[in-house]
Amino acid sequence: MTAHGREAASADGGRSAEEERAAEEERAVDQALALVGHQPRAGHRPPEGPGETPPKPTPSSPVSPPSPVSPPSPSPSPSAAAAAADSASAGPESRPEPGLTPSSPARSAPTPGATPPSSPTPVVPPLAAPASAADSASSRPHGASSADRPASSPHAHRTGATAWHAARALAERLGRAAPLAAHRLPLDRALGHVLAEAVVALTDLPSFDTSAMDGWAVAGPGPWTVKEGEGLLAGRGPTEPLPDGQALRIATGARLPADATAVIRSEHAHCDEAIEARRLLYAGREVVQGQDIRPRGQECRSGDELLPAGTVVTPPVLGLAAAAGYDALVAVPRPRVDVLVLGDELLTAGLPHDGLIRDALGPMLAPWLRALGAEVSEPRRLGDEAGALRQALVSSDADLILTTGGTAAGPVDHVHPVLAEIGADLLVDGVAVRPGHPMLLARLAEGGPCLVGLPGNPLAAVSGLLTLAEPLLRGIAGRPAQDRYRAPVRQEVHGHPHDTRLIPVVHREDSVVPLHYNGPAMLRGIAAADGLAVVPPGGVRSGTEVEILDLPWASASPWTEGCFT
Repeated sequence: MTAHGREAASADGGRSAEEERAAEEERAVDQALALVGHQPRAGHRPPEGPGETPPKPTPSSPVSPPSPVSPPSPSPSPSAAAAAADSASAGPESRPEPGLTPSSPARSAPTPGATPPSSPTPVVPPLAAPASAADSASSRPHGASSADRPASSPHAHRTGATAWHAARALAERLGRAAPLAAHRLPLDRALGHVLAEAVVALTDLPSFDTSAMDGWAVAGPGPWTVKEGEGLLAGRGPTEPLPDGQALRIATGARLPADATAVIRSEHAHCDEAIEARRLLYAGREVVQGQDIRPRGQECRSGDELLPAGTVVTPPVLGLAAAAGYDALVAVPRPRVDVLVLGDELLTAGLPHDGLIRDALGPMLAPWLRALGAEVSEPRRLGDEAGALRQALVSSDADLILTTGGTAAGPVDHVHPVLAEIGADLLVDGVAVRPGHPMLLARLAEGGPCLVGLPGNPLAAVSGLLTLAEPLLRGIAGRPAQDRYRAPVRQEVHGHPHDTRLIPVVHREDSVVPLHYNGPAMLRGIAAADGLAVVPPGGVRSGTEVEILDLPWASASPWTEGCFT
């Protein structure tokens, strides 16, 4: 969170309503994941309704071909109906999982040899195209200018669109449901990774009493007889005990001699002339026992937990680990991402001409994903070739595949047909957010990579990146979410009648200022922004607090190679 975010973060009066909404979204996410046989992360228990008893978790079941499903017989409450509508893109209505028995907070595989309980075969809905051509306006071009307008029928696009908050929650939970891997990395390669194991102190810190200042080590009350010699320097081994009434020169960080009672800073003491071959040291102010001494174990004792699992490895984490005696850290590998750029109309160099436009997403996505802590392959440009797209999907060994464009229903929009052809599970097919409505989230196979389909318009693609890809990558890497915070907007912001809007903003003192040039095909606004305001349907008046999404280069983490900090 930025400093502005920390200042703006506060408890607000609508907390109970926000918690209720979060609970509804959580149930919607569980329902969507259950439809493809995916269980919530072990140790995570979704909110339960009154009287609900959490069943034991069940393993994934094979996916059956799409078939119609009848809605449950009991009439759901209005809030439950809304949650079910939000998750409609994940599949037809089904009984949501009320919860799971809590276990270890780490993700884990089923116990070998255990007999899984029987579970109903989940049903996956057919891959549906967007409801109207207007909805797909942000799907095709990477640089063309167009207005992000609602469908001609106000509710035409609502049937399959997942609510924005629910889509983000589903993406993160899907990532956290993936098996957790770990490997040992030397300190010089661990930056930006997430700890898979806690860092426990291997020794006391400091491991011996040391001097906090350059000066004099003294024993007992003064004045003190000065011991001649070069004194005590850092890095030297044990020395003889210091007799009572004596003083010895000492450097910062040097090991304190046994029986020393204090350190006097050089500027707070003076020596007289030698009298009978003795020099005496006098203190210029009162000497307190233990002053300017760093005692053994002041920072930690051997066996203390210094950092829990799940901590992002920042430069200070590396320093602490080195101080504690570590040469390597056990960390989660960075998620691997393949970026596939679709579209015959895209140029990689020069000025736009003859209907061709520059590819704005290829140069932007790889560094952005690295700033989110991912390992990214060089973007591949496939054009509008369904066969090339299919081959790229089935041959990828990445954790996440990101496609740009082709998510609508145009004559060369191949993402939906190819996903259907290879039997992918479509979890999100459109999100109730502007720009970026035609984004999608799919899982290619059980245990296989996930796919996030971004619209082709640049700001719409940014919306899809932050809505689906960022929380999914965070879940895969075990990275903690940034604290959610709100800030007041400095002027009125118009909203979409039914959908959430993401508006580029810049922090100014204790508020945020919306930026112009925020159309789906524009990058001028986001290039000057340090955050995105989450504007609810209908818009907000000046002074209203809205949720803020920090951009990677506007925050102090994650610390990764290629991060914009």
